[in-house]
Amino acid sequence: MTPRVVMPSADDLLQQWVRSIPDWPEPGVTFRDLTPLFANAEAFAALIGHLAAAGAGLGPVDIVVGIEARGFILGAPVADRLGAGFVPLRKAGKLPGTVLSASYDLEYGQATLEVHADAIPPVSRVLIIDDVLATGGTLAAAGSLVSEAGATLVGNLVALELPALSGRTRLGDIPLIALTEF
Repeated sequence: MTPRVVMPSADDLLQQWVRSIPDWPEPGVTFRDLTPLFANAEAFAALIGHLAAAGAGLGPVDIVVGIEARGFILGAPVADRLGAGFVPLRKAGKLPGTVLSASYDLEYGQATLEVHADAIPPVSRVLIIDDVLATGGTLAAAGSLVSEAGATLVGNLVALELPALSGRTRLGDIPLIALTEF
């Protein structure tokens, strides 16, 4: 007889495995580190399962967009489980050829995301995945790139949200799913 495997809730999983690192990358900022979770095969598989189930609840998805770098780690296996393609959004200057760019403010600076101009087909239904929603700048910039490509953004999906930073307010009416809050 096959043993029964019980998947922990997404909240329990993330509360157990996410490490908080105070004052990094600068004083006053607490970095939420998913590396311990990624290093544990069972925890990582459970997280991908939760993310894929949440993404499936948004309807058909043609493309999963993952934001550099932890969005790559989460987005590619979720895309596989959803039967979707995967497109990475990169930091500025990492892609050759013609790119679409969007700059945004971080909680501790500024950054720019880029994607190949032809990477996201205009008729695609797109799901954006990242690890953490903080101030919302990264997801808002990613959403603007999806719109500029002519695709339909069906939702934003993150492992955890920092509600004290009000990032959700920058995303407009696009659905946001956060598996837990810190």
